[in-house]
Amino acid sequence: MSNEVSRRDFLNLIAALGGSSALIQAGTALGLMPGAAQAAEFNMPVGSGNGKSAVILGAGISGLCAAYELMKAGYQVTVLEASHRAGGRVMTVRHGDLIDEIGNRQYCEFDDEPHMYFNAGAARIPSTHKHVLDYCEELGVELEVFINENKSAYFQDDNMLGGKPIRNGEFSTHVRGFLAELFAKNFDEAELSQSFSRSEMETLIGVVRSFGDLDAQMKYSGSLRAGYAKGGFLEHGTPKEVIALKELVQGRFMREALTANEGETGPILMQPVGGMDMIIKGFLRPLGDRVQYRAMVRSVQVGNDRVSVAYEQNGERHNIEADYCFNCIPSHLMTGIPNNFPSDYLEAMSYIRRGEAYKAAFQAKTRFWEKEGIYGGISWINAPIRQVWYPPHGIHKAKGVVLAAYDYGGGMYFTNMSQEERLEAALAQGEKIHPNYRQQVEKGITIAWHRMNHMLGCSARWPRDFSTGWTHHEENLYHRLQQSVNGRHYFIGDQVSQHSAWQESAILSTHWALRDMLGQQQNQALNSQVSGTVAG
Repeated sequence: MSNEVSRRDFLNLIAALGGSSALIQAGTALGLMPGAAQAAEFNMPVGSGNGKSAVILGAGISGLCAAYELMKAGYQVTVLEASHRAGGRVMTVRHGDLIDEIGNRQYCEFDDEPHMYFNAGAARIPSTHKHVLDYCEELGVELEVFINENKSAYFQDDNMLGGKPIRNGEFSTHVRGFLAELFAKNFDEAELSQSFSRSEMETLIGVVRSFGDLDAQMKYSGSLRAGYAKGGFLEHGTPKEVIALKELVQGRFMREALTANEGETGPILMQPVGGMDMIIKGFLRPLGDRVQYRAMVRSVQVGNDRVSVAYEQNGERHNIEADYCFNCIPSHLMTGIPNNFPSDYLEAMSYIRRGEAYKAAFQAKTRFWEKEGIYGGISWINAPIRQVWYPPHGIHKAKGVVLAAYDYGGGMYFTNMSQEERLEAALAQGEKIHPNYRQQVEKGITIAWHRMNHMLGCSARWPRDFSTGWTHHEENLYHRLQQSVNGRHYFIGDQVSQHSAWQESAILSTHWALRDMLGQQQNQALNSQVSGTVAG
């Protein structure tokens, strides 16, 4: 058997050890990494909707995007929203706001200040999400930087360091150093000589040494990247003592330490100034009274040339007919609404499962995290609350709102608790990171998305087995739901996306549906011209 290591194998090993940042760094050094693909622009022909109408079911981000684009193109647009508010899972909570959780209705009691808010759903915008950012610019939504990873924040695990929190920077520096030393010790020049030139090997060894801050003997003996034990400004700094790798691996955060700031949660992330629902408000301004609230859809019937929607509002039954229907009602709720969709369409709707998500937040009496040198970012804890987020906005103000729990994917643990039990769990677990936490926070609120009225779940879940990927059957179901019914009804939202839980996915699903509608209109017009020519 050959011991030769190919470039592909080498990059795979780097990715496994150091995450995508190390992979990109090494791949760039070798000239092997491709550039990022650019998203296609979207524009509907001005005036193309004159004389046509559309009804939008749901005022989530995909529904509002559809309504906005159709309105600009001249369509007569009506949006039917079952809730008292627009936005769906784009939900910002402020003083006096209702959290409409079934069995646990709450009103937010945060101080009535512009910076005192909590993004209960969508909270981050990656810089790669071009379409969301384009709409922010078009709609006049001001943005600011969101800090995802902060080396001054903490990792805490009862199994590590006797439960004592450790700064992210200290933990990640030691992990990188030990992994780099491990890699360097097993880097056999003889085995790689046939796959790499001397210059390439020197480049890669330099990357490994820089990645771990190794000494000349390729050994990790500590690094100032972990911070100073003392000094460092007016006198020479003394590095912190090295924590043994055996101690670090007792915790569960090695992966987070190396990859938490990468991919779509990597730099740069943004948030709208004043809350994520500023994007929703940006769409609502031009739409005006086209959006109707507390309008519960009771039936959807799709004909060959029209769509008929029955809905109930203020105790009265109404019916609306339109040329087109764009539907972002969660599929698991839509299956319970009378309709005449084809059986294969219904099968695809019924297949989707809803993700679990839970968040909690407190108003902080003081910005205690800033006194600990933390300005934005996330602390990680091996406990059900999982994360504590520190607001990057409102720096040095008297108070702030701290996200006290974020469990995405396992939120039923908290969903099944009472409100009192939820808040007590957040306090008790938060004290493991900040010993005076309980005395510093107040006015807690919680959001269990599986019990949120008109939602009953979080992001769409298509594949049931993430280890094996999509099956052929799942692919067929997905593409069937993506197609229209009679060219008149389209499902939209992250439920018609292979990358759910992001606003970008919801918007792209809308763009896909609108393009398909335009394509069918053009085909119909062409067929009419051909028929007219033949008849003449």
